[in-house]
Amino acid sequence: MSNKMWGGRFSAEPDGVMAEINASIDVDRKLYRQDIAASKAHAEMLAKQGIISAQDAKKIVHGLDTILSEIDAGKFVFKRALEDIHMNVEARLADLIGPAAGRLHTARSRNDQVATDFKLWVRDAIDDLDRMIADYQRALAEKALAHAATVMPGFTHLQTAQPVTFGHHLLAYVEMAARDRGRFADARRRLNESPLGAAALAGTSFRIDRKHTARTLGFDRPAANSLDAVSDRDFVLEALSAAAIAAVHLSRFAEEIVIWTSPLVGFLRLSDKFTTGSSIMPQKRNPDAAELVRAKTGRIVGALDALLIVMKGLPLAYQKDMQEDKEGAMQALAALALCLAAMTGMVRDMTPDAGRMKAAAAQGYSTATDLADWLVRTLNMPFRDAHHVTGRIVAAALRKCRRSSGASARTCSRCCRSSARSRAARRSAALRRKMSQPRPGAGSSVSGRPSGKRRPRLRHKSNRLKSFTDLH
Repeated sequence: MSNKMWGGRFSAEPDGVMAEINASIDVDRKLYRQDIAASKAHAEMLAKQGIISAQDAKKIVHGLDTILSEIDAGKFVFKRALEDIHMNVEARLADLIGPAAGRLHTARSRNDQVATDFKLWVRDAIDDLDRMIADYQRALAEKALAHAATVMPGFTHLQTAQPVTFGHHLLAYVEMAARDRGRFADARRRLNESPLGAAALAGTSFRIDRKHTARTLGFDRPAANSLDAVSDRDFVLEALSAAAIAAVHLSRFAEEIVIWTSPLVGFLRLSDKFTTGSSIMPQKRNPDAAELVRAKTGRIVGALDALLIVMKGLPLAYQKDMQEDKEGAMQALAALALCLAAMTGMVRDMTPDAGRMKAAAAQGYSTATDLADWLVRTLNMPFRDAHHVTGRIVAAALRKCRRSSGASARTCSRCCRSSARSRAARRSAALRRKMSQPRPGAGSSVSGRPSGKRRPRLRHKSNRLKSFTDLH
């Protein structure tokens, strides 16, 4: 016996393998709430247009409400033989209300039905993710405010660069999250067109009211082209693209948490809430939550890649390939939600070691750029000359430290606590004293040339640099 829902022209049942590969109910059962909402809107519209009777529409809506309650309560029996969520719901509706259930599919195809259901599902997922990202932003901002004055080293190439604050560092991730929310909002705005009424691909001959169903389901408008309406999966791709970028941002921060909680760095501490231990090493405290956030990014990016590959060669309109759009997307968006919850929890849980951060910020000559800027402002040096002079000062400090302690360059940078800027200030003071003290003979300048009462100055760049560097 062929399938009752579509098998009128078939005389035999599909092979078992065909039934297995064709079934999607294990995945698309998650669309049950959206499927029932769209079916209710469709039934009400059909009655409004006089296509079905008001009595049949009332039975259909009541039956759908009953099915929703059954699924929510875990009492609904999903059947793989019925392939998908649409046929499972319709079959159960027929059990509940009889022949009137067969009128629900008037002026509708599973093609526009699944596109509508999945748009509604993705839209709901985006709304949930937006709330979670906003909560993550609040956690970051609160922690940043508490540590607005906590000095730490800023890094480029993972090398000490310049001093920043922990609060400033955290606010960088607030900005990334704001862009993530913007991308999801853009995706939501573009997806918010209703495919319902496009039917299989060419619309329907019934006088339906697509604007009514669109408004009922919260869409901005009906989709303009029926071919595009049933074959469009851009809304999934855009949501996955935004999710992939958001996951990359979370992964970057997760990597920093892993590094900073290492005893070798010791910038942060996570409590027992977000760490685990080792089955063999009793002393271990592992930042597993951060490591798993970092790893799950691969799943999210992979889902985007997989769907792009599915869609790349599909002619218009609907193709069964599109059945593969849901599993990866659902898993990816669920993984992102879990990662956001974990990162938000870790931000609120983390305790920075302010002393260790400040000590690290004083290492590696992190104020060298400030010294170069000071030379530009105070001695009117071109920046490239100031950069060169500052580099020579750093090199000289390293040599002096090695000679005095026999230490390596890294150890030397740790033990030289006085900043390069204070060294330069002392040397500049010496230079000024030298410039202000006249040599024997009235009116002589530093260079030995008479200058009357005018303040002496170094006329040539090479002389100015020589006079400054001769002090070292």
